[in-house]
Amino acid sequence: MLERAGVAVCRASSLYRTKAVGPGLQESYYNAVIVAECDLPPAALLRLVKSFERQAGRRRGRLWGPRPLDIDLIDYKGVALGKAGRVRTPGQLILPHPELHKRSFVLTPLAEAWPSWRHPRKGSGARDLMKRLPMAARGGVGSRLAFPLPVCEKSST
Repeated sequence: MLERAGVAVCRASSLYRTKAVGPGLQESYYNAVIVAECDLPPAALLRLVKSFERQAGRRRGRLWGPRPLDIDLIDYKGVALGKAGRVRTPGQLILPHPELHKRSFVLTPLAEAWPSWRHPRKGSGARDLMKRLPMAARGGVGSRLAFPLPVCEKSST
């Protein structure tokens, strides 16, 4: 779907089975990170991926509740956009994703897919950010499944 929309998928992590975050009992999720290139501005890219979520059956529900698909834009060309410490309203884009440095289920696949990535506001890589997490926050990332993807022909990501 991304490629049909003009988004070139360059790299991808393995697929990680992870414990659900939030209230209540929920099934585990699968998480992955992809690195992609496109000419869309960040807000348009976010609208595009949110349309994919709706096509997959996602509907508004409780915060951190079960959902068939959740796609987040965690970084966009190293741009810092919006105020990172603010509580955001639905649809408001803050870059990098304001919670990514606190989530092992994001940092683990990010470190795999893009080892040289640096947090635009904090200046640290995913592995370093993971080391700063409290021990209790480092867990919950389980088994992984690998799947091959083509490499982008463009020179930068």
